[in-house]
This record gives sequence, C-alpha cells and structure tokens, in this order.
Amino acid sequence: MQKLISKDGVFLRQQLTPYLFLLPALIVLALTVFWPALQAFYLSFTRFEYDLTQTPQWAGFSNLERLWADPVFWQTLRNTVLYLVCVVPILVIAPLGLAILVNQKLRGIRWFRVAFYTPVVISMVVAGIAWRWLYADNGLLNQFLKALGMAEGIPWLTSPRFALFSVMAVTIWKGLGYYMVIYLAGLQSIPADLYEAAAIDGSDGIKKHWDITVPLMQPYLFLVAVISSISATKVFEEIYIMTQGGPRNSSKTIVYYLYEQAFQDLEMSYACTIGLVLFLIILSLSLVRLWIGGQESAVS
Repeated sequence: MQKLISKDGVFLRQQLTPYLFLLPALIVLALTVFWPALQAFYLSFTRFEYDLTQTPQWAGFSNLERLWADPVFWQTLRNTVLYLVCVVPILVIAPLGLAILVNQKLRGIRWFRVAFYTPVVISMVVAGIAWRWLYADNGLLNQFLKALGMAEGIPWLTSPRFALFSVMAVTIWKGLGYYMVIYLAGLQSIPADLYEAAAIDGSDGIKKHWDITVPLMQPYLFLVAVISSISATKVFEEIYIMTQGGPRNSSKTIVYYLYEQAFQDLEMSYACTIGLVLFLIILSLSLVRLWIGGQESAVS
C-alpha cells in the first residue's frame, strides 16, 4: 500500500511540475492580459466616459447600437478592410521574390540581405517622420516629379485620395524585409536535389519556382498572410505619426479611432466596444489560420 501511495505521489508530482514552471508566466498574463481584457469586455456594456472617477453605469447594448449608427466607425472599418486588401497581397508575394533573390549563392549577397532587412530595425517613429518629409509638398518625391516636368506635386498626405495609400507604402516598406527572412528560412530548408531533378525534367528558371518553391512554401505563405493581415488590421503608428487619421477621416483605421475615443474624447466604454469588434476580427483571422493549419496537417 505504501509503495502504491509513493508511486501515485511521484506520478502526481511529475504531472504538476510543468504547470508549476508555467505558473509565474500565467500569473503575469492573467494580470496584464486576461483581466484587462475581461474588464474591457465589461466596460463595453456600460457608460464610462468623461469623468473616469465615477463608477461605470450599466448601459446594456446601447454602445453597440451607437456603433451600428456611427458613420465614422463604418468609414474606419472600410479603411481597415482596404488597408488589408491592398497591403497583405503585396507583403505575401513581394518578400518571396526578394527571398528567392537573396538566396542565390553570389558574392556579396549578405549585403543585399542586410539592405533589405534594414527598414525592419528602424523605429517606426523615425521611419514615419522621414517619410512625412519625403511626402511634403516641397519634399524629395515632389521635387523629383517636378524635375520630370510635373507642374505641381502630388498631395501625398493632404488629399483624401492619396493619404491612406501613402501610409500603406510605408507599411509595405517596413514589412518587406521581415517577411523576407521568414521565407528565406523556408527556402533554405528545400533540398537542392529537387531543383536539380526539376532541371533535368525541363523545369528551369522561373518555372522551377512555380513547380517546386511555391508548393513547398505554402505553410510559410499562409503564415505570412495571417501575420500580415493581423498587423494590417492593427496598424496605428504610421497613421498617428503621418496623418493622424486625416484628411477628413480618409486614413483613419479602427485602432486609431479606438485610440481617439479612449484617450482624446475619454469615452472609454465606447472605445471598449470598438475594441470588442477589433478583437472579433483578429480572432476570425486567427481561426482561419488554425483551420488552414489543421487542413494541411490532415493532408500530410
């Protein structure tokens, strides 16, 4: 009997040991992530604004009704979807081309890798300020256009037609090197024998990448698609530094609108409602990634 208890005690200790190691991290996550998330969910159904020293008052679904009737919210949602549709395909395809380029065994190719990755390590604040100078009316881009014969420059950040797309260019410029490195890791795991066999079968040049590289890189393509989608949905720094949502809300996204409502207008409950919608969007993207990953595992 004593041996049985001893065995059970050892077994129980072995089962609990991993969770004891995880406990400090779980406590930190509970205090900094889970509990604030639950509070934000609760506040989205209350009235908590202006005087933040007052106790939140239960308001039911009034914030959701206000959100449904808010034209600015729908405009920010359209801007976010447009950001998603325009930025993600470029960040999925272009970095793969760069990764194939810098994966060649050429002299000095490491310098090209460094050059393409440099924008990733540059602070977004610095990058945003630099690009804002480039986009200025008398900035380098407009000076170049005038040198080509264009009488007037393009209002990159001051026109509702161009502001959002100008910010997108900065996001793409910052993200190319990051996703290139992810693809580069995948490319270096593909055996060279496959390309040699494909060359014997007549698949060479660009065709070999279509026949071999793209199929074998599908997990990386899906990973980059989901990561870039979530990042594009949560874009904030570029807009805050370069346009602050203007002109006329043309470059305002959901995250910037949430920030504006929470920290400028002090409408915390309404900001939490916007955050709830953002959470559902990101959760949907994450579930799509998990579902695709499950389908790939089932096929393999």
